[in-house]
Amino acid sequence: MNLKHIMAVVLSLLFTNLFAQSEPNQIRLLDLETAMPIVEATFKYGSQTGISDNKGVISFRYDEEKNMTLSHINYGSWIIDANALLKAMEQEVHYRQKLTMNLYPVTVIGVKKQNEQPDESLKIEYSDRMEHDGAQILNQLPAFNSIRKGGNYGFDPVFRGFKYDQLNVVLNGAQSTTAACPNRMDPPTSQMAPNMMDRIEVLKGPYALRYGTGFGATINFIPAKLRFTSEPDIYGRLSTGYESNGDILRGESQLGLSGEKHDISLFASWSQGNDYKAGNGETVQADFQRGSFGADLGFKIASNQQVRISALYNRARDADFPALPMDLREDDTWLFNARHDIQLNRNKLQSWNTTLFGSFVDHLMDNLLKPLDPRMLNAATTAKTYNYGGRTEGIWRLNKGTLYAGADLRIEGAEGIRVREFLMGSNAGNIFEDNAWQDGRIGKTGVFSEYQIKGASLNYILSGRLEINNADINDPSEEFTQIYSETKATQFNPGLSFGILKDFGTSISTGLWLGRVQRSGSLTERFINYFPVGQDPFEMLGNPQLNPEVNNQMDVTFKWMPSERTAINIDVFVSYLQDYISSIIDPNLDPRLPISPDVRQYINIDNAFKTGFEINWSQRLFARLQHQLGIAYTYGQDLERDEPLPQIAPLDLRYSVFGSYLDNKLLPELMFRYVSEQSRVSNEFGETVTPSFALLDFKIGYNISDKLTLNSGVYNILDENYYEHLNRSVRGTNEPIFAPGRNFFVNLNFTF
Repeated sequence: MNLKHIMAVVLSLLFTNLFAQSEPNQIRLLDLETAMPIVEATFKYGSQTGISDNKGVISFRYDEEKNMTLSHINYGSWIIDANALLKAMEQEVHYRQKLTMNLYPVTVIGVKKQNEQPDESLKIEYSDRMEHDGAQILNQLPAFNSIRKGGNYGFDPVFRGFKYDQLNVVLNGAQSTTAACPNRMDPPTSQMAPNMMDRIEVLKGPYALRYGTGFGATINFIPAKLRFTSEPDIYGRLSTGYESNGDILRGESQLGLSGEKHDISLFASWSQGNDYKAGNGETVQADFQRGSFGADLGFKIASNQQVRISALYNRARDADFPALPMDLREDDTWLFNARHDIQLNRNKLQSWNTTLFGSFVDHLMDNLLKPLDPRMLNAATTAKTYNYGGRTEGIWRLNKGTLYAGADLRIEGAEGIRVREFLMGSNAGNIFEDNAWQDGRIGKTGVFSEYQIKGASLNYILSGRLEINNADINDPSEEFTQIYSETKATQFNPGLSFGILKDFGTSISTGLWLGRVQRSGSLTERFINYFPVGQDPFEMLGNPQLNPEVNNQMDVTFKWMPSERTAINIDVFVSYLQDYISSIIDPNLDPRLPISPDVRQYINIDNAFKTGFEINWSQRLFARLQHQLGIAYTYGQDLERDEPLPQIAPLDLRYSVFGSYLDNKLLPELMFRYVSEQSRVSNEFGETVTPSFALLDFKIGYNISDKLTLNSGVYNILDENYYEHLNRSVRGTNEPIFAPGRNFFVNLNFTF
C-alpha cells in the first residue's frame, strides 16, 4: 500500500471520528407513571443548556464525567450523575416522578436490577416478581404485617393497625377488587400480580385523596412502564425458583414487542406449593396453586396522546386455610383496565387522563379437604363480586403552583350462598342454604382536588375530597330484616388534608401533615349475614345503620442526610378515631350454626386512639458494604372499653448488611429481624400474649452476565419456631398457625 492510500485511510478514520463526536446525543424525558413526554424541562450540562421539545427530547453533546441538572415546575429540580447519564444515553430515555409523590409521607417500593442498590427503604429483586401475593412484598417493610389465615395464600395486610377497607388498595390509582370470600381468602392485594408491576407506592395516612378515601393509607400498585422505542424491539425475561420448605415451585415470564407507536407485552406466572414444616417440626397445611396471565397494550395515537389497555386473569386452586372452616377450591378473577392520557400544555391546563376499569371475582370454597372426624356436614359457598367504575383527572399549572382536580366512580357488589348438607345428627339428610352477602351493593361517587404550592423555603399541599356513598341489598334475608327494617343508606363523606414541608439547607427536611377523613362501612360491615368472618369463632352480623368512622390524624416527618453516605428518615403519627367501627357480642341474637359460640354485631364505638413511629436509617460503610435499619411501632387503645385495640402488631426491627464485589457481580446480604412480645392484647376479642422472636436470613446473588442472574440463600437460618401476632389460630384449637422453619431457596433470571 503506497503512502497516498495510507494517508487517505487515516484521514477518513479521523474525520469519521470527529463527525461522530459532533453528533448530538438525545434522551427522552418521560413521566414515570404515564410514560408521557415531559415538555419544557430545562437542563444545564456543563456549558450546555436547553429545553425539552414536545416529545420530551433533549439534545446535548456528551462531556465525560459531568453531571446534568434538570428542572420542571411539576417535577422539581434533580441531578443525573455521570453514570446514570451514560445509562440514559444507552436506553435513550430517562424517567422522572411528579413532585407530588415526593411531597407526601410515602414509601416507594421500586423494582431494581440485581446490581443496583436503591435509596428506598426496601429492595425488590427479580425473585419478588415470582411472588403470587402482593402482600408478601409489603411484608418486607417493618410497618407492615399481615393477617394469616392460610399457610401460603391470602395474606391480608395491616399497616399501623389499619386493615381491610381502612386501607385503600388500588391499581394505577383507580382500580381495585372486592373479596368474594366472606373471610377474605382473596383480599385485593392477592389479586395484584407482582410480575406486571413496576413499583408499589405506600402513601401513609389520610392525606392523598386523589385515589379514593385512604383512611389509614393508600397502597398504589403501579404497572410496568410503557416502553416506546424508535426502532422495533423484542424484549422479555424468564425467571424460575424453588423453595425447599413446602416444595414451592415458582416461575414467571414476560414477552414484549415495542415500536415508536406501540408497546405490546404479555405476562405469565405460576406458583404451587405443599405443606411446610414449622421450626418445631410440626406440619402446617399450606397447599396452593396460583397462576396469573396478563396482557398490557400501549398505543401512541398522537404525539401527545396514548392509550393503555390491560387485562389480567388470576387463577387459584386448592389453597389450604387451616384457620377457617373452609378451604379455597376455585378462584377465577378478571381485571380489565383502559386509560387515556393527553398532554395539552396550554397556558394553564397541562394534561388530562381518564381510566375505565372492571374487576370480577368468581370464588368457590368448601370443607371437603378438611380432615374432619367425625364429619358432621359438608359445606360449600359459591360467591361472586364485581368492582367497576372510572376516574378522570386534569392537571393545571397556576401562577404559584399546580392544581389536580377530577372525579371518580366505583360500584361494588357481592352475592353468595352457603349450602350445608348434614350427614349426622337430627338434621341428617337435610340441606340448608344461607345468604352470605344478600346481593349487597355500594356505590361511591367522588370529586377531589389537590393544590400544591412550591415556595422559596416552604412547600404546601392542600387536598380535599367529597364522596357520596349509596348502599343497599337486593336480596335481603328474613332473619336480617327482622333486625334491620331499613337497609338502604346514603352518606356524605368529606375529607380534607393539609401538609407543609420545610427544608433546612440541603441536608435536613421536615414535614407536618394534618388530615380528617371519614369512611362508610364496607359490604362486610354492613351486610354480612351470620358468618364467622372475624378473628374469633363468633358469627358476625352486619349493620346497615353504621355511622361513617372518622380518622383525625397528624404525621410529623424528619429527614436528615448529612452526606451522600448516610440518611435517616423518621415519621411519627397520632390518630384520633371517632365512631370507630368494631363489634360487640349480642346475647339476644342466635347463631345459625350450633358450633358457633355466639353472634357479634358490628357497631360504632365512640372513640379510639393510635400513635406510633417508623424509623429508617441507611449508611454506606467500608469495604463496599452498606447497612440499613428499619423500626416500626404502633400503639392502639379502645377508649370506650379502656383496653388495647385488637390486631395491632408489636414493635418490629429489621437490620441488613449487604455488599457489592467483583465489579458488582457478587452481592451477599445478611438480614436480621427482631419482633418484640405483644402483651397489649384485647380481652374483648380473646387475644393472647404473643412471644417475641428473632430471625436470621442470608442470601447471595451473582450476576453471571448482564442478562443472567442467580440468587440463592436460606430463610430462618436458626430454624426458629415462631408465629406473628396477627396469625389466626388453627380452626377448633388454640394453636396458632406457625410460620415456616428453615427454608432454602434458589432462583434464576434471564432477561433479553
